[in-house]
Amino acid sequence: MKAYQLEEFGREPVLVEIAQPQPDAGQVRVQIAACGLNFADLLMIAGTYQELPTLPFIPGMEVAGIIDKLGAGVAGLNEGDRVVVFSGSGGLAEYGCFDAARCISIPSGMPFDDAAAFQVAYGTSHLALDHRARLQPGETLVVLGAAGGVGLTAVEIGKQMGAKVIAVARGVEKLAIAKTAGADHLIDSDTQDIRSEIKRLGGADVVYDPVGGDQFKAALRGCNPEARFIVIGFASGDIPQIPANILLVKNITVIGHYWGGYAAFAPKVLFDSMATLLGWYASGRLRPHISHRLPLERSLEALDLLRRRKSTGKVVVVTPRPASQIV
Repeated sequence: MKAYQLEEFGREPVLVEIAQPQPDAGQVRVQIAACGLNFADLLMIAGTYQELPTLPFIPGMEVAGIIDKLGAGVAGLNEGDRVVVFSGSGGLAEYGCFDAARCISIPSGMPFDDAAAFQVAYGTSHLALDHRARLQPGETLVVLGAAGGVGLTAVEIGKQMGAKVIAVARGVEKLAIAKTAGADHLIDSDTQDIRSEIKRLGGADVVYDPVGGDQFKAALRGCNPEARFIVIGFASGDIPQIPANILLVKNITVIGHYWGGYAAFAPKVLFDSMATLLGWYASGRLRPHISHRLPLERSLEALDLLRRRKSTGKVVVVTPRPASQIV
């Protein structure tokens, strides 16, 4: 099979031909139809992510496809089932073997590219806003990086939860996408002062921040008393230091949120959240925004779109096959 394999951290993955993997006990083999890319994939390739697979490995942490082989002891899943998997790695390939416990069945009407774009981005935002920050109807939610992979889903889910949403993004094109997702107010981080604009709009009750850096500092100073500030990631490359005096004076709570960590210590929280989100998808309340769909052979180009921030929403790598090759 074809796969992109990383031989050394800090280098680009290379396209290789390797043997199809065989599932161990408790695993399934998935014929991969689509792989959703995430900023975390870039960190893994660079060797700077908080959890790193052993080299060599295949990047791509969320996949959708069809189970074509079961390992020993697998129950509740069958060959031919359509599933989405938070795999952690292994997605940029034609086949992958994954723990059966990480597989979630996807609705028959959900395309594979939507499924591959769905789990990490929507799951991160739903758990952050609902489980962690307890966002309430009528509160003001500020979303930084609001046209990115997770930011755009935070705009959508914030609106579903009844919040007033202020979207912060770079440039009018990205802001227009956030507006389409339901944002009530827009702030251009290239041309406007984030802090003063947030305060002009009434201040933030909850801040969703996948960016870090100067935007973190500006949004923190735009918070209302008893605001909750959710730290999602640091796409800017700058991990900010938190001025504790501001937290004290305004009674602000800073919340760390690593969605993938729940797979180890509270997997039921992930599955319950995903069941809610898939229900929202089935009822038409959510639709992933995929700005680019590229074939497996162009995976490096797809990763570079993320690296250069040329995408909005999600970038998905697809592995199209003739119908006769789909189990």
